[in-house]
Order: sequence, then C-alpha cells, then structure tokens
Amino acid sequence: MSNTSSDTTGDESLITTEVETGSTQRTPARTAVAARDLNVYYGDEQAIDDVTIEIPEKRVTALIGPSGCGKSTFLRCINRMNDMIEVCRVEGDVEFGGKNVYDDDVDPVALRRKIGMVFQKPNPFPKSIRDNVAYGLKIQGYDGDVDERVEESLKAAALYEEVKDQLDSSGLDLSGGQQQRLCIARAIAPDPEVVLMDEPTSALDPVAASKIEDLIDDLAEQYTVIIVTHNMQQAARISDRTAVFLTGGRLVEYDDTPKIFEDPEEQRVEDYITGKFG
Repeated sequence: MSNTSSDTTGDESLITTEVETGSTQRTPARTAVAARDLNVYYGDEQAIDDVTIEIPEKRVTALIGPSGCGKSTFLRCINRMNDMIEVCRVEGDVEFGGKNVYDDDVDPVALRRKIGMVFQKPNPFPKSIRDNVAYGLKIQGYDGDVDERVEESLKAAALYEEVKDQLDSSGLDLSGGQQQRLCIARAIAPDPEVVLMDEPTSALDPVAASKIEDLIDDLAEQYTVIIVTHNMQQAARISDRTAVFLTGGRLVEYDDTPKIFEDPEEQRVEDYITGKFG
C-alpha cells in the first residue's frame, strides 16, 4: 500500500482515522482466490450465504463485519480448514490457481502449503524457534538449505534481529507479539502464495499489534494477504480492498478500502461502520 493518505478525512470520513488509498504504482492485480456461489452449513445452520468474490493477488484484503457473520468461516474455506469440522458442508466453488479447491483430486495438505494460515492467538509449537519455522519445510521434504530458509523467513517476519542469538530457545519463551511473528515466519517458510490471517492482532497489545500491521504491509509485496479483523480502523490502515459481511453470512459490499469507508453504496454498511449497529 501507499503511504499517501486520502484527502477525505475528518468529518467527511465515516471513521475516525485516515484511510490510505491503494498504491497507484502497483500493476493491476490478477485474481488470486475466487469464490463462486459459495454456501457453507454447520449442520442445518447456514453460515455463508451465496458468496461470490474475487480477491486480488499481492494485495491486502480485509474481511470485516459483526461477530457471527461468517468472516472466519469464509477464511477457513479458502484452505479447507473447515474440513476438520465434521458437521460442516460446503457448496459452490473456491478457485485457486484456476482450480476448485474442493475438487476430489485436490490434496488439502498440499493446498495448505500454498495457502498458509495465522490464527487469532499465537500458537507456537513447544519447540525451538528454529524448529518452529522449519516445521513445514521438514514435513514437505524440503531439500534446500533449511537454516538459510529459516533465517529468510524470520527476516521477512521482522523477527530475526530480535532472536538471532537464541534460535535454539523455545518459541514459547517469546513475548506474545514475538510469538505471533514467529507464527507468521512459520506460515511463510514453505513459500505459500496466500497468507490467511484470522484476527492476528486481537490478542496483542497496541505496540505489538502495530508491528504486525507494518509487517502485513511488507508481506503484501510478495504474498496475497487476506485478514479477518473486528478493528475497522485497522482494516482502513492496512488493506487495499475490504469485504463487508453482515448477519446471515452475506457479503453485502466489496470494494477498494477508501470507497468502503468513505462512500459505501449500501446504507447497512454505513450504519455498521458508524456504529449504528453491530
């Protein structure tokens, strides 16, 4: 994203933070992930209702909306994490690399190497910092220099300088913010194309959250980043595109982030952003 702020701020904006415009220097983005007529059910309860969306490559796309509106469910559909929920049923297509990820010949484990995930609460393994980052590489039989890739991943996660002298120490000994950056390093070590983030800063203090936000902006130079957040100011600061889910698992509006926060098409979206409901 560009560091240039929009001219529309203050009373003209629907939120009390400056909204950054998408970079005019980036080339037009190809579609990285596309959902077509996606419906998701937990037993008899419908969590996602007929969602169709195209998410651009190497951009930050934020998913916002009230609790229970289907944001995290949609995120987990992209790399088939919902397969682990026995009562979950998915109808429709989620396309990645021109392929429906729910086709019978798609290996979910191989898919997750291409579409990594970072969860709300940092979840490092009870292993050394080095082994945490190298975990995915060893699982996939990586035949390159593992230590070199670990270092590259920690640097990309803006953590290497803080831990380079303690790589054999437990990842559990790190602070919460460091643990989350370690989890990001672990997610990007296998060199995915897409990184999913489910409220990655909600359990962190403001300083640690700010570091993650800066990191997300950097990661979008190399990866497609899709983030669920309840923090609308955060979505405005870090995302290029924003999707607004409201009750019933419906995608109500999806557009460039400045458009969503400054001049949404839907009255329901304006009401949500301004705090009239949600």
